[in-house]
Amino acid sequence: MHEPNDIYDPEYVKNVFDRCSARYITYSNIFSFGFIERWRRQCIESMPAPETPAPFGYDLMAGTGEIWPHVLKRFPDTNAITAIDISPGMHRHAVDRLHLHRAHKIEFIEDDVFASNLPSESADFVVSTFGLKTFRLEQHAQLAQLVGRVLKPGGVFSLIEASDPKGWLFRPLYLLHLKFVLPLIERTLLRGAQDFAMIGTYTSNFGDASRMTEMLRSEGLEVEYRRYFFGCATGVTGRKPIKHSQIKSGGA
Repeated sequence: MHEPNDIYDPEYVKNVFDRCSARYITYSNIFSFGFIERWRRQCIESMPAPETPAPFGYDLMAGTGEIWPHVLKRFPDTNAITAIDISPGMHRHAVDRLHLHRAHKIEFIEDDVFASNLPSESADFVVSTFGLKTFRLEQHAQLAQLVGRVLKPGGVFSLIEASDPKGWLFRPLYLLHLKFVLPLIERTLLRGAQDFAMIGTYTSNFGDASRMTEMLRSEGLEVEYRRYFFGCATGVTGRKPIKHSQIKSGGA
């Protein structure tokens, strides 16, 4: 049985984001001084191009789906995106408020990403924006295995997360903003129940994407580690290699 203070328990995470969902977009822009939308765009711009003309992909921990316009703008011939998120509130706002006109290309699975039984070698691309922080270290290893399993040979991926910018001159101000200013904003302006402050806690605990980089490499993927705006966000991009035997059989 999970302890009630286990902030990485799926039920705990679901409840936090359900309560945040109505104001998540506003808060995340306040949190990032507007950088979050730029980082989403850069996440997709940095992803290698899928080899399939009309690619199919997964958006893991999809939230309210802000990444979909960037995917569809860069790859307008995208066949479909299956989005997975544990939060019903995020799902509802993704569909009702943002993306009704893209509904024919988006399927939404409301589930824990590890319980969603995604088929092996079924995706031309995998993306995830700002969901990594809600997992503990061993869950990151599970996620790396999942990405490696669901990608087709030659498939591509790009993941990004808000991070701790170690070594940056203004890191103390960033941490002050994260740990004190944001909870104050929530209490005084957003009238939340400290749920948005939990997003700051997840971010602080996450550190950066360097460990995820090594986990993805251990799954046999080609991986590049990326830093955005002095390390305030970090990410990983890459491709699942095509084995020589697969090339040979494909050309037969």
